[in-house]
Amino acid sequence: MAFCVSTTAFAQGETIPTKYTCSGADVSPPLSWSAPPAGTKSLVLIADDPDAPGGTWFHWMVYNIPGHAGGIWEDVAPTGELPGGMLQGRNSFGKIGFGGPCPPRGQTHRYFFHLYALDTMLKLKAGASHVELEGAMRGHVKGETEWMGRFGR
Repeated sequence: MAFCVSTTAFAQGETIPTKYTCSGADVSPPLSWSAPPAGTKSLVLIADDPDAPGGTWFHWMVYNIPGHAGGIWEDVAPTGELPGGMLQGRNSFGKIGFGGPCPPRGQTHRYFFHLYALDTMLKLKAGASHVELEGAMRGHVKGETEWMGRFGR
């Protein structure tokens, strides 16, 4: 079985329901995954929008997810520390936790949920930036998978 991430909230490449966006309740979708590579110590989830006008916009970062975890629940609280030692970073909105899709009016953007398998636990505190997170991950990625949805306003 291949390393893969998915959600029951929306089909691959399809529209993200309003509930998970700035036009709705703005809650994180549930995600599940399977078959991380052997030796995976932790997982990192990064949700981003590469179509944002000023460059890639980071919507959500969760790191130090235990390597044996099979997913993350819907509506994760906007707090730095989560059960099981998981941590959340600071998104491009300047907040800790999930910030849903919110493209400029009249535009539809793609939103990627990247999941990385790492051979280590990261030595970062809660609230890390995407630059800090990506730097800490460098040289430790054993595998990567992604799920993409679209949203327009």
